[in-house]
Amino acid sequence: MAERRRLDQPRASRITLPRFDPEAFGQWSEGIARFMGTAKFLVYMTIVILAWIAWNTLTPRSWQFDPYTFTFLTLILSLQASYAAPLILLAQNRQADRDRLASEEDRRRAAAQKADTEYLAREIAALRIALGEVATRDFLRSELARVAEELDEAADRRAKAERKKVRKALGSLADPLGADEPDDVVDSDEPPRRRSRRD
Repeated sequence: MAERRRLDQPRASRITLPRFDPEAFGQWSEGIARFMGTAKFLVYMTIVILAWIAWNTLTPRSWQFDPYTFTFLTLILSLQASYAAPLILLAQNRQADRDRLASEEDRRRAAAQKADTEYLAREIAALRIALGEVATRDFLRSELARVAEELDEAADRRAKAERKKVRKALGSLADPLGADEPDDVVDSDEPPRRRSRRD
């Protein structure tokens, strides 16, 4: 029994077209387009055209394969131009796709760098706020100088108190002998000396 065909589905094609790799074809077309855009291609094409014209004008008529008006040369050049234009367009499309991908990648990197910069700016601002409460080197120097002065003053007060004690002690010893020691001797930095009985 023959298989019934459905009218709501397209009929499968029995013709199979040759398959090719678009990437390989694109690279090949880009290579041709790049070569056609060089001075080497122009020089080679000029040499071929001049040789073609010279051969078909200077050689005997029996050797000429494309006599004057050069119809075959015109056909070759138009074929070359008709194939060159799509190859160049294909290469340009591939380059445009690459440029679009590169611009999207650049945009993504710029957005990431902007986010990183904003994060770093916020961190630096937070560090500045935190450092505003931290003592600086000049503040520490001034505080240490003030503490050193206070310690010097306390040491002077203790030294004066010790001199007073010594003066009182000497005074109590000197009174039974009947001679008082002058105050300017006791106030000197040297420790007080006891008077001998000879003095």
